[in-house]
Amino acid sequence: MTPPQQELHTAAPLHARAWLVVALLWVAAFLNYLDRNMLTTMRGSLVEAIPMTEAQFGLLTSVFLWVYALVSPVAGYFADRYSRCRIVTLSLFVWSAMTWLTGHAKTFDQLLIARALMGISEASYIPAAFALIVDYHRGRTRSRASALLLTGFIVGAGLGGLGGWIAERHGWSSAFVIFGIVGVIHSVALLLILRDAPPEGGDNSPAAPRINFGDALVSLFRSVSFNLILIVWALLGLAGWGLVGWLPTYLGERFHLDQGTAGLSATGYLAVATIAGALLGGAWADRWSRSNPLGRILVPVVGLAVAAPALWVASETSVFPVAIACVMLFGVARPFTDGNLMPILCMVVDSRYRATGMGVLNFFASAIGGLTIYAGGMLRDAHVNVSRIFQFAGVGLLVCAALMFLVKPTPSPGTQES
Repeated sequence: MTPPQQELHTAAPLHARAWLVVALLWVAAFLNYLDRNMLTTMRGSLVEAIPMTEAQFGLLTSVFLWVYALVSPVAGYFADRYSRCRIVTLSLFVWSAMTWLTGHAKTFDQLLIARALMGISEASYIPAAFALIVDYHRGRTRSRASALLLTGFIVGAGLGGLGGWIAERHGWSSAFVIFGIVGVIHSVALLLILRDAPPEGGDNSPAAPRINFGDALVSLFRSVSFNLILIVWALLGLAGWGLVGWLPTYLGERFHLDQGTAGLSATGYLAVATIAGALLGGAWADRWSRSNPLGRILVPVVGLAVAAPALWVASETSVFPVAIACVMLFGVARPFTDGNLMPILCMVVDSRYRATGMGVLNFFASAIGGLTIYAGGMLRDAHVNVSRIFQFAGVGLLVCAALMFLVKPTPSPGTQES
């Protein structure tokens, strides 16, 4: 096996289809977050068509997150055990079919079942997609390719409002039917075009045979660096979900903005900054890794160290442009970690268990994300100022920076980056 440090001296040749794979997976990533987020943007239209309580409407999102979290580790294991491209294609087809089926639901129970099935199928996509990306991008383009895929999720989440826009003009079901069909068509394209990366040296096969789920978990949790990343990912979930869930409320109350202005200010500026940050962090990590074997780890450390004070200042300032500037700075620096997550996993875990590792991280991120939003509501009920939530999150980001600094490559048999 080649240890991670050898990337300094040798660069794996880039496969001719490497960037085509990124493009194909980007479209699927866009649909992944668009399909899951549309429902929350059309509450009025949906409740008018299918009467339900506020608790039931919230349950439609909660059941998705719960199922998504529970399935993620096993979904990651399947992506390590079987063909990654087939897992990606099947995942896209099933969640697109569930999206289409959601548009034909007539009762709340039918909606709930469709959302649960969507959670199962969407959970299978991220571990397999990122693992497939690093299979094709084994050298100096690994972080850039991973970051580019990340922007697909960001754009999809940012355009989730299309669902509400379409619902107002053509009815709540139209968006689900339209994007469900688009997803099914794209899954056919993936079936015809997408292929697993060719193995390199035998051990870098995208689907190593005869691996065991229990052995994978033992291998992952035996790694000190993986456990550090797990803690970092959990704390980042607290900060990220807290910001997404409560930033519109904070801006509205702090600067006396109406709901629409506060919402657009919170999501629009942050989305643009996050896309820029993902691309910047990926390019910087690839470049730094050429001269320093820890470059992919140090870029997230710098990003977290910048994001923490930016979030703190945003929570304290009484000047709206300063708050927006700090939110955008946070948005640029924070995704330095997200875009480099799978490349870092390649440095610290057995190459046979990369997707399983991503699935385990997704489990904790989704579970903690749901708890964070709920806990934020409890703090609000206790009359805790939203700015305090952001300040706690800022402290958490500094802790993440310190823990990430302790992550070290593990040049052992079965662990390789290039």
